[in-house]
Amino acid sequence: MGARIFLAFLTTAGIFYINIMPAVINGLKEGLHFTNQQAGFVSSANLYGAAIGALSAIFLIKFIIWRYWAYSLLCLLIIIDFSSVFIEKPLIMILVRALHGLVGGLLVGIGFAIISRTKEADKTFGYLLLIQWGLGGLGIMYLPSLVPSFGTSALFASLVAFSAVTLLMLPFLPDYIVSDADKVKHKKAVVLRTPLVLTLFGIFLFQAANMGLFAYMISLGKASGLTVAFMSKSLGIASWVALTGAFLVIVVGTKFGRTLPLLIAIFITALCSWALHYSYIEQVYLLANIVIGITWAFVLPYLFGICSELDKAGQVAAMGGFASKMGLASGPMVAALLLGNDNYEQVINIAVLVLLVGAFMVLNPAMLLDKSRS
Repeated sequence: MGARIFLAFLTTAGIFYINIMPAVINGLKEGLHFTNQQAGFVSSANLYGAAIGALSAIFLIKFIIWRYWAYSLLCLLIIIDFSSVFIEKPLIMILVRALHGLVGGLLVGIGFAIISRTKEADKTFGYLLLIQWGLGGLGIMYLPSLVPSFGTSALFASLVAFSAVTLLMLPFLPDYIVSDADKVKHKKAVVLRTPLVLTLFGIFLFQAANMGLFAYMISLGKASGLTVAFMSKSLGIASWVALTGAFLVIVVGTKFGRTLPLLIAIFITALCSWALHYSYIEQVYLLANIVIGITWAFVLPYLFGICSELDKAGQVAAMGGFASKMGLASGPMVAALLLGNDNYEQVINIAVLVLLVGAFMVLNPAMLLDKSRS
């Protein structure tokens, strides 16, 4: 359990800013007086940089000593986050955060690859989501209130602290060397391209649909006549209750296979996303966000677990990280294009459709692994 938690911290350190993204954007606007567009560009630069970094890990993981790289990357993250405290110009902030994303994405890709070498990788990914949602919820709750007093330094100091704590955990992790048997198996194995491509597309679509809606959840509530106070409380509750999804993965694992849990959870996500059409009803808005949070944290560990089962060397798992980051970065961008004049109905409908297509994508890989396991 300790190793799973430490690996979760290692894999979260590079992208923790994603889990406190609303606080980061709010801090840039209030602390540095960035416009909505400028703050959005900073977050997009971070996300696309992370996607490129995760992609780089795919090609590096087989040839590097991962522990040395992890030490170096964590130190770089600390330096970049610390230097961000002194940046006030939007363009410089965009460039620096893009570099941060590149370094963080590479660390995340390495973390995903190492997790794929553990036994019951699904459970380890469950711990990953547990750490991300739990600490992310804390950040969203408390960091915005610190910005008026401490400015953006409060935001970047929290990122520095997270990386520093992870650095202290790193010496206690095993080496996770790929066994000779796995190396031989990997060399002899035929890459199942169809399941691999379907899984990666499934991860991309699931992340894009969820983040596309989540990024505009407050705007959607405002358009529906809800108060900011109610929405903040609702989203805070949803973040904490979402831990239930990751906890279920840890407890259940693959006792019931992957196909049935994945399909049920994704369909529930689509149903609750569609229910956001009725966001003017406070109870519907609250319940939909809570359930989406739970299923979001439940589905991802299984999807990453499929990647891990396809390749114990870790390259496919790193590809899963790349697909995830691309989905997180692309969802809000596409949603912005679809919004037009506050056309939230169209965004909701497209998100639901994308979720259903994603469920269809992962059906074949999940069934294939369940059949092999049985």
